[in-house]
Amino acid sequence: MIKKPPKEAPDPIDVHVGRLVRIRRKSLGLSQTKLGEAIGVTFQQVQKYENGSNRISASSLYKIAVTLDVEAAFFFEGLDFSGPGLKEESSIFMHDPNISDETIELMHNLSEIGDKEVFKRLLHFIKTLVQSTKN
Repeated sequence: MIKKPPKEAPDPIDVHVGRLVRIRRKSLGLSQTKLGEAIGVTFQQVQKYENGSNRISASSLYKIAVTLDVEAAFFFEGLDFSGPGLKEESSIFMHDPNISDETIELMHNLSEIGDKEVFKRLLHFIKTLVQSTKN
């Protein structure tokens, strides 16, 4: 019986880039299908990009950046290029690998509030709610 070699884990940079693709796509309320159609791939391919199992080519990253209305450099934000090797900075909220779909949806909906006073009141309410649950 021939054994298959163990599958390599995705490169952390591919995972990071894919995570930011997902966050930006969801923050715009865009489905994987719509993003795939815009860049000429299937939604399954977008899924693989987002989980880091497939690397995104430079041309595809450019198409994704244009579709999601960001600079290509956006997908590398939060990476520390200063030392030997590449380390992801953990201080940036949006790079949290455990960010939920609900959190992204909340961020998207909050960004849609046009009235600054309503936004401020809602923010104050949320802060109060969080403080009351900590006690």
